[in-house]
Amino acid sequence: MSYQSADDPIPGDRLSCDAIETLIVPRARDLGSFEVRRALPSAQRQMVGPFIFFDQMGPSEFLLGAGMDVRPHPHIGLSTVTYLFDGEIMHRDSLGTELPIRPGELNWMTAGRGITHSERTGAELRATGSRLFGIQSWVALSAKDEETDPGFVHYDAPALPVLTGEGKMVRVIAGEVLGARSPVRTSSPMFYADVALEAGASLPLDAIHEERAIYTVSGSIEVAGDGFGPGQLLVFRPGDRITVRATQAARFMILGGEPMDGPRHIWWNFVSSRPERIEQAKAEWKAGRFDTVPGETEFIPLPEPEPKPVNYP
Repeated sequence: MSYQSADDPIPGDRLSCDAIETLIVPRARDLGSFEVRRALPSAQRQMVGPFIFFDQMGPSEFLLGAGMDVRPHPHIGLSTVTYLFDGEIMHRDSLGTELPIRPGELNWMTAGRGITHSERTGAELRATGSRLFGIQSWVALSAKDEETDPGFVHYDAPALPVLTGEGKMVRVIAGEVLGARSPVRTSSPMFYADVALEAGASLPLDAIHEERAIYTVSGSIEVAGDGFGPGQLLVFRPGDRITVRATQAARFMILGGEPMDGPRHIWWNFVSSRPERIEQAKAEWKAGRFDTVPGETEFIPLPEPEPKPVNYP
């Protein structure tokens, strides 16, 4: 593990902004009924710790009869991590799981050797209209777990530790933050948390893990004398002591972990340390050899023509 010691940044000191290694402004993608902003992977960086995919969903408002409709699709080699600020999504998968996720709760689906799932707005919400705002991320599995059996675990909001006081609220989604540990089992060392700060409050970002970042959701913050608004991923240098201060009431995600145990290839919904494994997954989905989702009759076909591969640093 590398370590580069540094003094605490001094507000207004322009040189202290070297603590930020990479600043990523997510690209927006219109999915028809709602917008997604993708921070990872990007041209600047593929991963932060095991996080290989990081999407902001919404905020969106669905009219009567409308909603989210992500048809059944496959995954290998990763865990999908779904966390909402507003709204509700009905999750169904090839294990037979069928349940909604709501704000403050967590869906942790491990694909391993292969799983299929869908994400939709339920019939009741379509009848009244609804909103959607949240984060879906993918966590790459360590090489030893890439071919594990698929699994799904749902955590109600009370199951996730919450720290409060001094103008802050921190819900620990995975790993350990400020001495509080989540019950979520992970494939590699990592951390992930939802943070809300009142104006003027601050949060130290532990330097326990080599790779760390924050994703700004709302409000405005200051790091090392520079201000940042919503919708930005700030990746920090290893080892530096970081303090995040809210200049307005703010919400952001903190995330990271140890570097992966080797490079990862990502194509469509597949992640693997071995490119030949992705080719195998393509053939299996095209041939209909993945397990299906009970109650679903639709599916997303393999993209054709295949998108050009993108090389990330």
